[in-house]
Parts: sequence; C-alpha cells; structure tokens
Amino acid sequence: MSYRCTHYPIGNAKRNAKYAERRMTAKFTKALGTAIAAMMIWTAAAQAAECPRKDALGISRVLRVDPATFPRVGLKSFPQTLPLGDHEVVLTFDDGPWAATTPKVLAALARECVLATFFLKGKPASEQPELVRRIAAQGHTIAHHTWSHPNIKHLKPDAAIAEIDKGIAAVEKALHGTAATTPGIAMANPGIAIATPSTPFFRYPYFEMTPATLDLLQKRGITVFGADLWASDWEPMKPARQLKLLTERLQIARKGIILLHDPKAQTAAMMPAFLRYLRNNHYRVVHLVPAAAATAAASPQNPK
Repeated sequence: MSYRCTHYPIGNAKRNAKYAERRMTAKFTKALGTAIAAMMIWTAAAQAAECPRKDALGISRVLRVDPATFPRVGLKSFPQTLPLGDHEVVLTFDDGPWAATTPKVLAALARECVLATFFLKGKPASEQPELVRRIAAQGHTIAHHTWSHPNIKHLKPDAAIAEIDKGIAAVEKALHGTAATTPGIAMANPGIAIATPSTPFFRYPYFEMTPATLDLLQKRGITVFGADLWASDWEPMKPARQLKLLTERLQIARKGIILLHDPKAQTAAMMPAFLRYLRNNHYRVVHLVPAAAATAAASPQNPK
C-alpha cells in the first residue's frame, strides 16, 4: 500500500487564489496564499517523491521544521516534540557515515521509497565525503552530530563549542565542497568564524547537553533533536530481538521521532523487516526538511 498523497486539489487552490486576489484586499490575499502554501507542505509529500513501486511504504508528507517554532524536540529530552499524528513516524540515524553498513541502510530505505534524516559525525564524514553526498543525492536530510562524538558535558565550554563547530564544518565541506561560515556569535570567542549548517538540525551525542551550548544553538537558529523512542541498538543484540523491542515500543508510543544508528550491523540487517512492519501496520513516514528549504524533498533514488 502506498501512502503517497495525491488528493490535494492543487489546480483548484491556484484558481481560487487568483479569484480571491481580484476580490479581497492585498493583506488578506497574502494571508490566504500563506495558508494555502502551508497546507500543501503538510499534505503533499509524495508528489515530490514518486515511487516506482506501488506497494512501497513511501513518505506521507514533508514537514518543514522551523527552529524559531521548534528549537528543541524529542520527548526523551524535552517537553516538546514535532507535531505528528497517530501512526506518523520520523526515521533518524546517528553516527554515520559508515562504509560497511550505511549503504545497506540506504538500500533498504530506497526499496521502500522512504526518506530519513542522518545525523552525521564530522570525522567519518570528512573521511568518506562521497558517501555523504550519496546520502543527500538519494533525497535524505543531512544533519549534524559533532566531530567525534564526545560527551559535551565533560568538555570545557570552549572545547564543547569547537567540537560542535568542527563537526558541522566537516559535514558541510563533505556535502558541498566548502564549509559555510558566518562571522562571530560564539559565546567564548566572539568574532571567530562559525560553521553555519545548510540544514540547521543538530543532535547531541548521548543526549548530553549543557545550558550554554543549548542557548548558543538556539541563537544560531539550529533545532536540537532528541528522540521520542529508540531501538537501543547501541546494545548488542540479534536483529530479530531488536525488531521486537522497537515494534513493542512503537505500539505503545504510536508515533514519534525514532532514533537508530546506521553504523550498527544489527540495525542495517533489521531495516527491511522494520520497514515492512511499518507498511503492514499502516504507519506513515514523515520526512523532515528545514523550513527555509527552497525546494521540496528530492525523490529517492535506487542504491548504487
């Protein structure tokens, strides 16, 4: 069963907007146009991601995440999470890229035409830039997870900021060939060049954070992600056991941001069965992009 959204009457909406423009004030027309655009973002996902398999899981919609509205999300760490409906899930992967397993995860996602968000570490991203670009080319969202995965709470303030910035810069360079920077808003070192991510999504290693770095990331307009549930795949277990654990937790939560780790072989092995579970039990996958993104999510591509 495909969850592509095809029912929204885009043509009618455009004609109605033109008719309204002739009859309403300029201010009200602008507000109407904004509302129509917002509705289309929330309801039309698969028109931007057509899938050749009619029985694939697919994505149900694209959710644009605005850091001003959602500076911190994920109920495991924060009181707020993303506005997901019943049986809606967001798939996120930490700690990649990893040559031995990330391609297997990408292949499983591609078979079901599913898009996810990958929180990449800077060091492996700098060592495997072609894999970073491959993840992005298949339509997935690239996010950030420090340079080397330390516990930020155990670092001095300057070192914590440097670890975050170095990771962001490395992923941006791997992705775009250059590290985007903007002049100084660092707390401890005003005036230094600071990595500005093209996707302003960040997740702390171990979900360990400090008030100072949280405030800094919010000032920079970067959403901090926690999670709503996870597979505990940092613990060694058989893929079948991990699948059972994750699906039992999902049956209780019924929705949410799911944390997985693409470098884990057990997770790569579990993914095809987990995606089948989502499809067979009528879950819908929501794909995240930045609110400022100029275009809709790219179509999933076949793994290479």
